[in-house]
Amino acid sequence: MNEYLEAIILGIVQGVTEFIPVSSDGHLELAKWLLGNSDSGADSLFMTIVLHFGTAFAILWVLRQAIFDVFKNMVTPEGRKFVLMVIVSMIPAVVVGLGFLPLIESMFNQQIVLVGLFLCINGAVLIISDYLPNSDKPITISKSFMIGIAQAIAILPGISRSGSTIATSVGLGIDRSKAAKFSFIIVLPLLFGEMAKDILDGKMSMAESKGLPLLLGFLISFVVGIFAFKWLLKIVQKAKLSYFGIYCISIGLAAIILRLFVWTT
Repeated sequence: MNEYLEAIILGIVQGVTEFIPVSSDGHLELAKWLLGNSDSGADSLFMTIVLHFGTAFAILWVLRQAIFDVFKNMVTPEGRKFVLMVIVSMIPAVVVGLGFLPLIESMFNQQIVLVGLFLCINGAVLIISDYLPNSDKPITISKSFMIGIAQAIAILPGISRSGSTIATSVGLGIDRSKAAKFSFIIVLPLLFGEMAKDILDGKMSMAESKGLPLLLGFLISFVVGIFAFKWLLKIVQKAKLSYFGIYCISIGLAAIILRLFVWTT
């Protein structure tokens, strides 16, 4: 398929699925497979990171006032505590990302059955979370670390980062809306750090050879992500996560069946 058309499709997939609890990574891997993408695991992961970079800028745009307030309030005890919670939440993902990079890259090489399995697990978690009582307890240092563990697990393609962190937050007694905003703020340092690491590691060769498609995918995911994120913030308080859970299980099972019994090449 034309690499520009593929970039547009992947940008739309990323922009839409990043902000609903259905795993954007899982959907990107399914889309790459269906589009016949033949990139290596490392290059495929780099494309995914660039697309995530686009939605990261969408988060910055939509939450610009909240993020500005974080920096403005850093001199206050509450502000410093919030920054500490963000740092603590990053620890699990940094450890997993640095310690298991080869294994993670291998999972972004169109491991469709594995992705389908993770989507089913993700769906089950979302369904269970709807039966947890909703309350409005504050986010603490220990709770931010547990949310960070959920974020680290969501590195797996098929496990939704927003879904796992929001479900974990609800299980910890944190309000959904507050959990959603915290969830998307804590991912920003990780995404920008990952991009900086790739630049330092010399992984920009793909950017040189596929610069325009990457830029196009970035822009599409950014624009689509702005609208999708605003929609998420409106529905997350009222929508049942089990609806997304049923969808994830359906897509996961369909992917497994398609890969094992229909599209075996």
